[in-house]
Amino acid sequence: MPNIELKRVSADYGFEATDENGHTVRMDTSPETGGQNFGVRPMQMLLMGLGGCSAIDVISILKKQRQEVLDYSMKISGDREAGVEPSLWKEINIEFHLQGNIDEDKAKRAVELSIGKYCSVSATLEKAGAKVNWQVFIHSGPGSK
Repeated sequence: MPNIELKRVSADYGFEATDENGHTVRMDTSPETGGQNFGVRPMQMLLMGLGGCSAIDVISILKKQRQEVLDYSMKISGDREAGVEPSLWKEINIEFHLQGNIDEDKAKRAVELSIGKYCSVSATLEKAGAKVNWQVFIHSGPGSK
């Protein structure tokens, strides 16, 4: 079972969370609610987790299909519910940008499998009511994103 330790280390809302392997993440609230931009907002961290989870899946699937992924990036944005507490993610949009010798249909299938089947973060967000939309972009050369 994962173990996380969280400590306040900066002002009122600046926290560091550390896992059992010593990896550390900084968190804070927005300046509008008393934070000081010490770290990532916890709700943004959910989107980062979604990106990391899906990226691992997609790269793994494409490697098994012998696709040559030379570069990989994602752009993730989301809209939260307005005027309610808690304010959950209602819609999340992901752009998958891949570069290399990659069959576009295989890339789309890899993303579909990740978001719809394998990524636990995606499943968690969808069970909470978020709609996860995605697009795949295959780039042919360096700097073509």
